[in-house]
Amino acid sequence: MRASAVSSRGLVALFAGVALVGAVVGCSSVVDGNARTEGAGSPTNGERSVKFNPCTELSADALRAIKVDPGSKDTVTDPPTGPAAWRICQWRSTEGPYQVSVASSTRPQEDVRRNETVTDFQPVTIGARSGLTYRDKTDPDQLICYVSMPSQDGMFNVVVAWHYSERKSISQAPPCDLAIRHAKAIEPFLPN
Repeated sequence: MRASAVSSRGLVALFAGVALVGAVVGCSSVVDGNARTEGAGSPTNGERSVKFNPCTELSADALRAIKVDPGSKDTVTDPPTGPAAWRICQWRSTEGPYQVSVASSTRPQEDVRRNETVTDFQPVTIGARSGLTYRDKTDPDQLICYVSMPSQDGMFNVVVAWHYSERKSISQAPPCDLAIRHAKAIEPFLPN
């Protein structure tokens, strides 16, 4: 079981990388022979910080509503100080061999469509929000699905990442179906 958790952790780290790569694409320059990234959400570039932190502001009731184990929280990115363009935590599902991540970002939802590392965009309504499902191009087994929802301050993402060791069972509950279901369950607990 430990290998499954490590695989899942790696997949969600991939999510963070995809999200951040999409934010950085086309935003670098060379100064004095050194590459410098601009607008990547680092605390030193003056970027505004995420207002809603899913790692600390989702109640145990909210987590139980999306059918995850509140005690299984794993922080993907949640800097203890300073501004952060992303805050992401994940939990083990109580319904199957997969992780559910909730991310909050200052990035607008439009950035997702401009991200060349993701594909298979499908519109979806999550509560009153115009959501979007998508996949990572580097996920050949299609174990991960993302649901993006706009917020007043940027966007939220709900991600389902199946454990690699359980990939043969994926046809019973496709990741995008699960991600949409979890997004609909968590949406009432998210700020506008």
